[in-house]
Amino acid sequence: MIPPREYDEVVCKERNKVERCINRLKQFRRVATWYEKTSRNFLGMVLFIAITLWLK
Repeated sequence: MIPPREYDEVVCKERNKVERCINRLKQFRRVATWYEKTSRNFLGMVLFIAITLWLK
């Protein structure tokens, strides 16, 4: 019988938060498809969407 794997519960919860945030950002087509041509514009759009989601 294989013993259960040990894991850090706090790290797992924090990773889950980050993954959920990224999935919410990817709901916006502009971010999911990297529509912006420059990294500066892409970062600006990600920040804009993140603020929009935070204000909801």
